[in-house]
Amino acid sequence: MNVLRCSRCFPRAWTSSQSLTALSIVARSPAIVCFPRRNFHAALALGGIRSQVLKDVGEGIMEVQIIQWYVEEGARVEEWKPLCQYQSDKAVDDITSRYEGVVKKLHFQADDTIPTGRALCDIEVDDAKYPEDHPPTNSTPDLSPQMQTSVDTQLTRQAAPFTPTTPVIDTASNGSKSRYATLATPAVRGLLKTSNVNIEDVPGTGKDGRVLKEDIHRFVALRDSQTTLLPQQEETAVNLTPIQSQMFKTMTRSLSIPHFGYADELSINNITALRNKIALDKNDPRKITFLSFVVKAVSLALNEYSVINAKLDTSNPNKPHLIMRPRHNIGIAMDTPQGLIVPNIKDVGSRSILDVAQEISRLSALGKEGMLTSADLSGGTITVSNIGNIGGTYVSPVIVTNELAILGVGRARTVPAFDDAGRVTKSEVVNFSWSADHRVVDGATMARMASKVKELLESPERMLLSLR
Repeated sequence: MNVLRCSRCFPRAWTSSQSLTALSIVARSPAIVCFPRRNFHAALALGGIRSQVLKDVGEGIMEVQIIQWYVEEGARVEEWKPLCQYQSDKAVDDITSRYEGVVKKLHFQADDTIPTGRALCDIEVDDAKYPEDHPPTNSTPDLSPQMQTSVDTQLTRQAAPFTPTTPVIDTASNGSKSRYATLATPAVRGLLKTSNVNIEDVPGTGKDGRVLKEDIHRFVALRDSQTTLLPQQEETAVNLTPIQSQMFKTMTRSLSIPHFGYADELSINNITALRNKIALDKNDPRKITFLSFVVKAVSLALNEYSVINAKLDTSNPNKPHLIMRPRHNIGIAMDTPQGLIVPNIKDVGSRSILDVAQEISRLSALGKEGMLTSADLSGGTITVSNIGNIGGTYVSPVIVTNELAILGVGRARTVPAFDDAGRVTKSEVVNFSWSADHRVVDGATMARMASKVKELLESPERMLLSLR
């Protein structure tokens, strides 16, 4: 018996007539795929493939967004060199390569959101350099006789003649329209094209709901009249910036917190006078702003109402508990060219008002340049948002996750007031708006905390006595 054998496409011997028939099918059928030999063997790789995994970046962050890649597939990367830049709800930072080698695959693109624990990219490395985390070898097993029979059966099925079918139009989404509503004569279709009209938008009055020329003329006339009366609004889809995207996620989580608000008005006449007395040289960068006093006053008040500086741990929903935090890392909301960011001043309790002012100046300069680090943006315990430097008297601030309260400072304004002698004088006042987590903080505690801050700012000499 004469036998032809194709070691690439046909894994076992066939008669000459069978082989010629099968080879003819392969030649003329684009659907046929070539099957390898019965016995498969894993090729020896020159290097191993390692996956760079997105590790936990801390602060309870479960996902990040890729801003840009510094490498591309096929490029060589050195160990500890930057792979990509990411944006979390806390900061913008780089991810460095754990391995030295050639980038084989990028699993995500710029603007993709990646959960922790997922592989960012695959890198081909020298096995000898990274033996401790060698991936398991998954060799392809030999095909059993039953599997080989299945392959032969599949080949026979794929060799069957291809019979084109007429696509079935789903008319269920057309509501009450007839199945013939989209059928039209060539003349009607020509008019649809010249009028830039979709046939599915036109109510048909012909038999079985078919669209006629009169229907198109009527539709175009109505469309044009509406366009004349109401100019068409052009809408453009724009992607959120990385900071906006993270703010969307953070604020969505924040609004799961039951907020309650507390507002009060306080006079800042005395603190304005004090600032004028201790004002430094105009060219001195150490400008002592009103916000510096506010941040210090909040810290002093937290010494008495430490629960407001705590963190609520709900990892066990059946048994939530508070984590008391002795250091006052007070966040200051900043409006930057990149968007709203909230760096924080570390350990305000051990700083003077001048130290606080210098730190605010440093963080503000870095924020404008987009150079704030993860350390600057993480670890906050309470936030102060000074919306008044932009405008607005009242605000309802949203609590930052992992915090229990936030203070919104309104714009300073001059109003008439009565002095001790009953005379009408000018007074400079500011509105303070507090928001607190009502799951932990009750109204009385928040009111006492707010009153303490007000007392310190209206009589700043008391605050100076408490400075360290």
